[in-house]
Amino acid sequence: MSQESQANTQQLIDQLRRIPFLNGLNLQALTAMAQSAVRRHYAAGEIIFLDNEPSAGLYVLQSGWVKVVKLSTEGREQILRFIGPNEAFNELGILANRPTPATAIALEPSEVWLVPRATLAQLLSEHPEFAQLLLENMADRVTYLVGLVADLSLRPVISRLAQLLLADAQGDVLPRPQWYTQAQLAARLGTVPDVVQRALSSLAADHIIEVERHEIRILDRSALEIIASP
Repeated sequence: MSQESQANTQQLIDQLRRIPFLNGLNLQALTAMAQSAVRRHYAAGEIIFLDNEPSAGLYVLQSGWVKVVKLSTEGREQILRFIGPNEAFNELGILANRPTPATAIALEPSEVWLVPRATLAQLLSEHPEFAQLLLENMADRVTYLVGLVADLSLRPVISRLAQLLLADAQGDVLPRPQWYTQAQLAARLGTVPDVVQRALSSLAADHIIEVERHEIRILDRSALEIIASP
């Protein structure tokens, strides 16, 4: 193995350790994952995998940003989650030999590691603790999706927006990369851009938030928490 390959393997092992449902694996298992992984590069807007195609394995984002979405036949999308660096996605592809349940799209130039499903299936049989950690992670994911369905069905857009701002803000600031347009925000909230614009304008008019081109700043966290409450 070349020095560059060894460095890449060690870098990926370190990255895998930072993923909660993998950090219980021993060095031998992590090394097997890292050595079998394939690095792929995607341009902004490029599809990583499509809904209902055969699952290739577990994806780990090295750099960039990715969105996971469900698309309607009319082309409308519901964003299920944004994926940032050092996060894994397509966990379901580890447990079951089933098609992918959603579509993943790069939001900006992104570098992704793909750990093949065959490697993961072998690790599941050899490391029962891996299966336990993975099941706990999937339970968290199901809980999140149940909450998402409830929010979309039962809560007004402004309440969902307030909750998103509180959850995603770093301190009192929600950074807005170039790709984080109002259309993306609307797809995250399950609505359309005009409705999001009105909700943002309402919160800004009440001096609860301040909307700038590259960030949204929370000015009155207590008021926002009241709006976000069910």
